[in-house]
Amino acid sequence: MRDNGFFAEVYRAVKAVPRGRVASYGTIAALAGRPRAARAVGWALHCNPDPEGIPCYRVVTRDGRVSSAFAFGGENVQRELLIKDGVEFDGSGRVKREYFV
Repeated sequence: MRDNGFFAEVYRAVKAVPRGRVASYGTIAALAGRPRAARAVGWALHCNPDPEGIPCYRVVTRDGRVSSAFAFGGENVQRELLIKDGVEFDGSGRVKREYFV
């Protein structure tokens, strides 16, 4: 079941991630008040009602991987959006640690 209050907090937290930075699903869950709800963050982002205003592409796994199921075009699109934001990746294709909030 969708928890609109939690989803709203997820969207608020994602909007706070500045351009050129990323946050992990777990970080967003903690900021939304449910530190153990990283998977629910993924679902909330999948249901993103405002992709232009809620930059869900700035959320990656805790080890810096982009989502293979990125809802708006796949992992290559997410990677391209992050690069356009100024985020850099390491040789393994993961976001470099210094870009995490």
